[in-house]
Amino acid sequence: MFDAAVFGSLFLTLFVIMDPPGITPIFLALTAGRPAKVQKRMAFQAVCVAGGVIAVFGLLGHQILSYLHVSVPALMIAGGLLLLLIALDLLTGKTDEPKATKDVNVALVPLGMPLLAGPGAIVSVILAVQKADGVGSQVAVWAAILAIHVVLWLVMRYSLLIIRVIKDGGVVLVTRLAGMMLSAIAVQQIINGVTQVIQGA
Repeated sequence: MFDAAVFGSLFLTLFVIMDPPGITPIFLALTAGRPAKVQKRMAFQAVCVAGGVIAVFGLLGHQILSYLHVSVPALMIAGGLLLLLIALDLLTGKTDEPKATKDVNVALVPLGMPLLAGPGAIVSVILAVQKADGVGSQVAVWAAILAIHVVLWLVMRYSLLIIRVIKDGGVVLVTRLAGMMLSAIAVQQIINGVTQVIQGA
C-alpha cells in the first residue's frame, strides 16, 4: 500500500533542500545569453543529471561513500567549496564572458550537481531509502523523488518567460543576486559540514 506520509515527508524535505523557487534566478544567471531552445534543453538536462545522481545514491549511497572512505560532512564541505567558486564567478561577472557562458554545459555542473543534487538532498534520500521498510514505503520514496524533479523541471523551463520581461539589464541584476544567494548557501553548507565534523570528533 502506498505510504502517503512517507511521500509527503520526503517531498517537503527535498522541496526545502532543492528549493525550486530559489533555483530560478541561479538558472537564469547561468544560462543567460543562450537561445531559448538551448535553455529549455539545459533545464531538462540539469533535472536528468540531478535525478540520475539522486537515484544512484539512493540505491548505492552507503556502499559508494564507504568504498571511497568519504564521510557525509566531507561531502558537504566539498560541495560547499564548489558552489562558492561558482558564486564568486557570478558576483565578479566572469560568467558574462562568452567562453564561460557558451562553451560550458552548466546543466551538468553546477546546476545538476551540486546545486540540485547536493549533499543535503543525497543524504536525505539515502536515509529515506534506508528507513523505508515496506514496498509501499519504497514506492512512496521514489515517487517523491520523481515528483520533486518534475517540479524542478517545470520551474526552470517556465522561468525562461521571465527573461523576456526583465531583458539584459535585469539578467545582470539577477546574476549578481544569484551570486550573493549562492555564496550564502555555499558558506552555510561548509559550516554545516565543519559542525558535523566537530560534533563527531
